[in-house]
Amino acid sequence: MASTRTQQPRSPSIRDVARIAGVSHQTVSRVLNNSDAIRAETRDKVLAAMEQLQYRPNRAARALVTSRTRTIGVLTAQRSHYGPAVTMQAIEDAAVSRGYSVTTANIAEPTDTAVRDGLGHLLDQDVEGIVVIAPQQRVFDLIEELGIRTPYVTMRSSVGEDPTALWVDQMEGARLATAHLLDLGHEYVRHIAGPQDWIEADARMQGFLREMSDRDMPVVPPILGDWSADFGYHAGRELLRWRDCTAVFCSNDAMALGVMHAARSYGLDVPGDLSVVGYDDIPEAKHFWPPLTTVQVDFAELGRRCVDLLLPGDDELLRPIDIVPQLVVRGSTSAPRKR
Repeated sequence: MASTRTQQPRSPSIRDVARIAGVSHQTVSRVLNNSDAIRAETRDKVLAAMEQLQYRPNRAARALVTSRTRTIGVLTAQRSHYGPAVTMQAIEDAAVSRGYSVTTANIAEPTDTAVRDGLGHLLDQDVEGIVVIAPQQRVFDLIEELGIRTPYVTMRSSVGEDPTALWVDQMEGARLATAHLLDLGHEYVRHIAGPQDWIEADARMQGFLREMSDRDMPVVPPILGDWSADFGYHAGRELLRWRDCTAVFCSNDAMALGVMHAARSYGLDVPGDLSVVGYDDIPEAKHFWPPLTTVQVDFAELGRRCVDLLLPGDDELLRPIDIVPQLVVRGSTSAPRKR
């Protein structure tokens, strides 16, 4: 597929220096490595070409000998959120353990221009592979349309067949959370979802709706949130005005914390009057009061597997393996009180 990506001006390469100087790229390599086998006249020509091109021989010089930069690029958006942040740190740790460095391109908004510019930034550094961490499907669609030749790995939120993707079964995680509340005996379960354009939020919402439908339970349209505890608090205040609500499943732990705060503001007991389930299992979840029942996703393992899938190695490592969320039951859920 022809690429339509508009790159920023490409950084000069070792071969550009060689062409300007009229020598081989091996000769440029010897100059960079201060070889004694280079005549002064030749050295001067190479140095002049480097100055003309404003060539910086740091990473490129190291790559010259091996024809590899040993660098992974990460195209990321919304890195401040818990899941992407943990995954990013795990990618960096796994890459370093295998002798690679990591360079990132952060995009504030997932526009076509921002994605193209971010990819261009990474490709200009001759990265050996790219990991894409983005919440919007449009980012993945655009990368596929561009047809880049550099190997890349994406992370998706429902199981599929794409060989370039690691799959996190977010829908199954949401079904586990919803089933837990229904199994406890709750009939009126509400869902506070994440932002509408987030793949993870949509998959979790679909898991909730499917489990409720499969159980023939009454469904009220989910509330679309923004991942924040503040939103969870205000949404919880609205939900709890209707006393038939005995359980809330939130699409992340921060919004669940806000709902628990809202319950207390009405003098309600969690879990006696209201059961609350979150999603992500952030480190603070077990320190909420009561400790939060939530869905755990091993984001660190996700990051490690991204590196395993991206870098050459054992064939077993090259097969994508789904990440399956786990339900962690703590003190914020119980059977509803009899009325």
